[in-house]
Amino acid sequence: MQNIPSVNLRDFLSGDPERKQKFVNEIGKAYEDIGFVALKGHFLDDRLVDDLYEEVKNFFSLPLEVKEQYEIPGIGGQRGYVSFGKEHAKGRKEGDLKEFWHFGQYLEEGSRYTGEYPENVEVKELPKFNEVGKEAYKMLEKTGVYVLRALALYLGLDEFYFDKYVAEGNSILRPIHYPPITHEPENAVRAAAHGDINLITLLMGAQGRGLQVQNHNGEWIDAIAESDELVINVGDMLSRHTNNKLKSTIHQVVNPPRELWGTSRYSIPFFMHPVSEMKLNCLENCIDAENPKLYEDITAGEFLHERLVDLGLIKK
Repeated sequence: MQNIPSVNLRDFLSGDPERKQKFVNEIGKAYEDIGFVALKGHFLDDRLVDDLYEEVKNFFSLPLEVKEQYEIPGIGGQRGYVSFGKEHAKGRKEGDLKEFWHFGQYLEEGSRYTGEYPENVEVKELPKFNEVGKEAYKMLEKTGVYVLRALALYLGLDEFYFDKYVAEGNSILRPIHYPPITHEPENAVRAAAHGDINLITLLMGAQGRGLQVQNHNGEWIDAIAESDELVINVGDMLSRHTNNKLKSTIHQVVNPPRELWGTSRYSIPFFMHPVSEMKLNCLENCIDAENPKLYEDITAGEFLHERLVDLGLIKK
């Protein structure tokens, strides 16, 4: 397999049982085989994508002292700005060559999760930044709900199994800026090899080379999507919940060739998280004699805390 499979969400939404089942089979098999797909037919339109990239570039172009005003202490980088080199992959000391921003969940008034999630951070210098970020968050979240419905069917669960866990879930939209590389990096890459923490990740901005995924033979494959596609992969929470039936694939963002060191790269992943009390215990129908239970019982909140410590974003 030289690249990642492409699927179209419009098949699932078509109202045609055969097309719907075709999508379920295709995405399920892809997630068993390599853990990544390129998805057409999502809910982001071209205008919203263009507006979001413009606002994101405007933000990262602000002076460092302005951006640093939006770096909020004590919340493990869960909202607002995270400065260059702060985050590292699990098991590594070198910080990744990136800076990023976090938009989080938008709660209704009186939500039970008010107080559990940090507030979103408003950027005063850019009047459209937060409005565009919120719209993109909602459309990516909506797309993710339908992907999870397809996966629920593939796993033999009720189609709406995941809905109650991702409604008001602790999902994160993360615009990332990989700045130009100005000197030979010492053992550092734009994003070192890692698996994602969450249920699924929906990625904007995988049109150019850089993102690579590791297949079962340990080979690195360029994951390149068309301009109208999102790259969507399984995270560790879903892999754990399905007893590794659906694969959380190791991936990385490599440094560009030296002649492109002077260029920035932008990508915008949406990390779809459930509510913290969701039990990630291995599903009974994913355990049998050939596939014994691989993981201890844990909640999504406990697992997230463990991983934020691993990433260096919060202290033990």
